[in-house]
Amino acid sequence: QVQLVESGGGLVQAGGSLRLSCAASERTFNTYNMGWFRQALGKGREFVAAITWSGGSTFYAHSVKGRFSISRDNAKNTGYLQMNSLKPEATAVYYCAAGRGPQSIIATNGGYDYWGQGTQVTVSS
Repeated sequence: QVQLVESGGGLVQAGGSLRLSCAASERTFNTYNMGWFRQALGKGREFVAAITWSGGSTFYAHSVKGRFSISRDNAKNTGYLQMNSLKPEATAVYYCAAGRGPQSIIATNGGYDYWGQGTQVTVSS
């Protein structure tokens, strides 16, 4: 199975930036779609961004479009989420995920088979 490990979370002031990384254990990572989700305290898991296995297509939640950017480096078995202009409502645990589901469900939990443990992002006012 694919093991995913997130890093890069932390505390940042509103308006600041963070870059999250997701390191995958498998060299076949380049055959998996990759997504980022987040879960705020007391709320359900929310889709943030996704990228297809080849990197050819990206998808974003309305709340982050224009401010967040997803990318991947398949040669390094690593995915990234660049987060700019952060708002307090972005405070959550962020999870990366990998899966081979069809593109039609790439923005849903069902599109993924493997999940990281999460990294905390806290945006202060």
